[in-house]
Amino acid sequence: MYEVQLLRAIEEVDAVEWDALVGDGSPFLEWDWLASLEDSGCVAGRTGWLPQHLVVRDGRGNLLAACPLYLKGHSMGEFVFDHEWAAAAQRAGIEYYPKMLVAVPFTPAAGDRFLTAPGSGRPALIRALAQALRDICDRNDFSSVHVNFCQSDEVAALHEVGFVERVGFQYQWRNAGYRTFDDYLDHFRSKRRNQIKREQRALAEQGVTIEVRAGDAIPDAWFAPMFDFYKSTIDKLYWGRQYLRREFFERLRARFKRNLCFVVAHLEGHPIAGTFNVQKGGTFYGRYWGTTRELRHLHFNVCYYAAIAHCIEHGLQRFEPGAGGEFKTLRGFDPQRTHSMHYIRDQRLNAAIERFLVAERREVDRVVEWMHDNSELKEQ
Repeated sequence: MYEVQLLRAIEEVDAVEWDALVGDGSPFLEWDWLASLEDSGCVAGRTGWLPQHLVVRDGRGNLLAACPLYLKGHSMGEFVFDHEWAAAAQRAGIEYYPKMLVAVPFTPAAGDRFLTAPGSGRPALIRALAQALRDICDRNDFSSVHVNFCQSDEVAALHEVGFVERVGFQYQWRNAGYRTFDDYLDHFRSKRRNQIKREQRALAEQGVTIEVRAGDAIPDAWFAPMFDFYKSTIDKLYWGRQYLRREFFERLRARFKRNLCFVVAHLEGHPIAGTFNVQKGGTFYGRYWGTTRELRHLHFNVCYYAAIAHCIEHGLQRFEPGAGGEFKTLRGFDPQRTHSMHYIRDQRLNAAIERFLVAERREVDRVVEWMHDNSELKEQ
């Protein structure tokens, strides 16, 4: 017998209990990351992200499963874009918001969305959570439930209870057993290899140096400028939205350094650009970038080349730089499919969305296959 509960904040569950479910999984599902988002005010009802985390306990009160759940008043900060679905719902007289979302806020990184205790029967627990999500949606007359960037076993279980699949793709770097950065460059065709070397030389000739620090080696003094770099990028983009506050960076400094990696560019001894990254379990996640100086090739060197060199040096197997950016293919990032699942309560809207998703999956397959066939990396 399972007892399913809704929590109004991640602090309503013990951090050790929650992280025991996460284990070696996604760092973005760890209690400290989620709590930092809530404590800092980035994730709250007033920002359109009302926490409603779902947990499953056995008859003795032991935590068996959980998922990060939010009641959303908009579709921003999700990176699985359903704005057109919301517009179609409005035209049909269907209230699309609020909707339910299982995801990590502002984080387009795949991973388990249903956390389960080791040896507790993961398939059955995933089905229990999936059915609970659907029941909550139906009872409260919400329009839909969305499970973004989930894993294959979760896709299968959600199919069983009426969710439909959406497939996307992201550009990711894979470590093909590279021994050095030059070894990585040797896998490119000569034209592209020489271009990358020119981009590195050009930055060095401008007097810029790049430093990479991870974990406790990250100086506390780097956190304030890292927020400023993040903010500078938001301010420069007319479509940019500031989801994060300075307090979030400060909370991560205090409780999450173990999984952080900062890349900082210096000019004449002063930090001028940087990237905020997360790493765990052999995967490097690029999250935020910014600069106070616009220098030629600065972005590529800080965001990609320095990070790849770090991955090679430390044996990290995958680099996920986040959503978008077709230019990443020129630096050896090839497309990898992502999966999300969606339960649409109104059958008319569900039928229209399902037809769209079938066509979209065909197009994604075509694009991914073409890009792999035309990869900048040589076949070895």
